[in-house]
Amino acid sequence: MVCKLVRCSSSNCPNRQRTFGPETESALTMPRWLIGWDVFCWLGHRRFARHWSVPQLRAELKDSYAIELSEDAIEDYLQRYQCMLAARQQDFALLQEEYATTREVVLSIDGLQPEKGHETLYVVRELGCERVWFAQPLLSSATEEIRPLIAQAKEWAERLGCRVRMWMSDKQDAFVKTIASVCPGVPHRYCDNHFLRDLAKPVLELDSHAKVQMRGKIRGLRGIEREVLKERAAAQASQEKNRRRAMMMAATAPHGLEVVLDYCAAVRGIINDGQGGPLRPPGLRMSEALGEVRKSLQRNLRLKKGGTRKRCWND
Repeated sequence: MVCKLVRCSSSNCPNRQRTFGPETESALTMPRWLIGWDVFCWLGHRRFARHWSVPQLRAELKDSYAIELSEDAIEDYLQRYQCMLAARQQDFALLQEEYATTREVVLSIDGLQPEKGHETLYVVRELGCERVWFAQPLLSSATEEIRPLIAQAKEWAERLGCRVRMWMSDKQDAFVKTIASVCPGVPHRYCDNHFLRDLAKPVLELDSHAKVQMRGKIRGLRGIEREVLKERAAAQASQEKNRRRAMMMAATAPHGLEVVLDYCAAVRGIINDGQGGPLRPPGLRMSEALGEVRKSLQRNLRLKKGGTRKRCWND
């Protein structure tokens, strides 16, 4: 597609020396962009709705659509997408359309800390329509820092013609005091997730202790990996010297060695997995996963699988 640039033909025009593009160009793409709006939306949707990585986006564009973009260019477009999305979320005209038939709102506030040492991002959400209203990075959670956010949320609700029916948070002292002073008489409830986490603290402490004990019983994992890698290196060296002998070894030892390495990788991933909430503690998940590995090892030994290798680590 070619966009023709023009200049005014009138000699009296003050903009005669300026070059203009067609008005319809902005409906297809922005000036100095390498992609159109369709590709731009495609990138944003798959990154933030489907959680694709930048290398995955780049490979899919190249393989399926023959569009070659650098990772830096994709990251730049994704940053612009975030800015446009944030601006749209805070467009008050669109907000009024969204809440045209709503008379009461339930608000929540929570702090998100991406990394230690960085500013905490405090997010105000409306839970009825499941919509993020706004967010603000703050250096601390002091009452005076939090007050402008609570006041702004109350102002937005009043402009929308809605009554704040309830606030919800993790009940930090700053939240409790500020909500009580800015929104007097409005109920303030404890977030279900934070309540459950606090309730489960004694169980999680026991679960953490159990994880330490389980890790202490799994010894010699790295030693097994070193031994297997040494045997695999010896098999590869033998392959270069004697092709026929290597073919015989390929039917037994290498396959068994790879199986052992796979088991080691699985166990290493299990003991390093710290995910899990209060309803499914990580120690419990670790115990169940290690039990599955143990059953798998016993099945292989009972069926005499894994080549000529007989040794494995103790349970």
